[in-house]
Amino acid sequence: MDIKSIRNFSIIAHIDHGKSTLADRMLEVTATIEKRKMKDQVLDSMELERERGITIKMQPVRMEYALNNEKYILNLIDTPGHIDFSYEVSRALKAVEGSILLVDATQGVQAQTLTTLQMARDSGLVIIPVLSKIDSPLAMVDEVKMEVAVLLDIDPDSILLVSGKTGQGVSQLLNEIIHRIPSPKEPSLEVAKNDGARALVFDFKYDNHRGVIVYVRVVEGEFKKGESLLFAVSSEKFICLEVGTFSPEEESKDKIGTGEIGYIVTGIKKPGIASVGDTITYTKKPAHALPGYMNPKPVVWASVYPESQDDFPNLKQALSRLRLSDSSFSYEEESSGSLGRGYRCGFLGMLHLEIIAERLNREFDLELIVTMPSITYKVELRNGKSETIYSPHLFPDDGNVLKIFEPWVNVKIITPSIYTSYLMPFLYEHEATIKSTDNFGDNRSAVDLEMPLRELMRNFFDDMKSLTSGYASISYEIGEYKPADVVRMDIIVANEVMPAFSRVVSRRRVEDEAKYQVEKLQKIIPRQQFAFKIQAKALGRIISSEAVSAFRKDVLMHGSKVVGGGDVSRKKKLLEKQKKGKKRMQSSAKINISHEVFLKMMRSSND
Repeated sequence: MDIKSIRNFSIIAHIDHGKSTLADRMLEVTATIEKRKMKDQVLDSMELERERGITIKMQPVRMEYALNNEKYILNLIDTPGHIDFSYEVSRALKAVEGSILLVDATQGVQAQTLTTLQMARDSGLVIIPVLSKIDSPLAMVDEVKMEVAVLLDIDPDSILLVSGKTGQGVSQLLNEIIHRIPSPKEPSLEVAKNDGARALVFDFKYDNHRGVIVYVRVVEGEFKKGESLLFAVSSEKFICLEVGTFSPEEESKDKIGTGEIGYIVTGIKKPGIASVGDTITYTKKPAHALPGYMNPKPVVWASVYPESQDDFPNLKQALSRLRLSDSSFSYEEESSGSLGRGYRCGFLGMLHLEIIAERLNREFDLELIVTMPSITYKVELRNGKSETIYSPHLFPDDGNVLKIFEPWVNVKIITPSIYTSYLMPFLYEHEATIKSTDNFGDNRSAVDLEMPLRELMRNFFDDMKSLTSGYASISYEIGEYKPADVVRMDIIVANEVMPAFSRVVSRRRVEDEAKYQVEKLQKIIPRQQFAFKIQAKALGRIISSEAVSAFRKDVLMHGSKVVGGGDVSRKKKLLEKQKKGKKRMQSSAKINISHEVFLKMMRSSND
């Protein structure tokens, strides 16, 4: 196939703006999938994606389409829309020449749309603006058209209108993709002269039998089965077992050449070799790695423990398997006196954490305890040493700390103007610094601010949605480290510190947080044979304390008979004996907190 007949493009948009539905209609119009085999969200292969109506892992597909008696190959990469997966979007943008900017006609431009649009512009892609859901009775076609036209500085009439539900406008969109998006560039003279080849790895998955399968965009040259290939960054050699394209299932080919998007079966069965952004080249004639390689860094940390320690080997194997297909999360073993052995895991964000935990449960049948998420702090100690802390119970005591630094995020919120006055006190409560507030289209405002990542994780999304009746949207990017005024708060049960409940909180909120956590645990924890205290300690002192009363056992009952008659000293003697016994028990007994208590504490905190 001539390289001039290839068009590589992606669909970028805010979450739930209809990317996957539009992709379904494209597959129908191009007859890539027969109607009898068609189902909703064809490119969302995970059951979890279908349930939530979101795209988690991107899926490429190759479509053939005829225009004016000429055949064209359209390579589409459907991308995630949630903030946590913005790195996946950036990978897709490096593998294409153009992008469809999809905007929901019922909602207008959202914050994440702006972030992704800027990424596409920085990559030098051709942007095709499209309004979706135009068949909806709630569609505001004219208003949103003007919003997009002002944003892109274009003629409103150049914006295409489609409906993923009915298929309206999809054929015209395919025609415009062919007209507007350029074909891939021809190989450079140097590479052509040396018979070299380079392919960009933009994703990969793991297969039990065939090992790691990398998804690639061939930049220069061609790749065939049986060739000796090399990962340019990791310097790992392998023999190509198979090459092919996506229709959307994997379809084996004799070769894949310049400009094509396809897959290469590596046979590698160990983690840490394949990585997104790496370059595949020939072993005999290695070429330089393509520019732009980066390794995604976790921003949220949480510990994962099996409910039953018998499942620890299964958890280890499951994490290793997931790591083979998702390079964006990391893990290392740790142990807790309360919870046993588990793993400290790093994630791209709260949704990423939730997705991984859900996959561990569904795909590997594991019941898990997930601790409170935390972030990374940089701490300067009074003894001159510096430490990087990513687990709250390892945070140094307040008296040993000289300076603390925490990551901040740059945030953009787009909201109807009527909610702006409600947002301001809410943002102040979350320690946000407002940088600017501007009008954004009709009756909407855009608020630019910066705030600690710690506060963004403190139910910020849910509270903001509640405050704005679900109309506000948000995007953020990780900024620099700034000084933090935070302290470690420990929860003490019966004079024993519970590391799983430790957390780092703002100094100004430590008393409220201590009271809340102590009262919550008091309601959840079962009573014992003796009375004990639940305390929250911070700043070198007890901040909050609640008592849990003991089970009362009437020692004046012996079997079915009541101790009665005779001298009252007999009753006093029994009561005194009970009192001493409870005192001995209180001084030596240890409370074993059940998994159910930990689960309720973690879940209620996350909720």
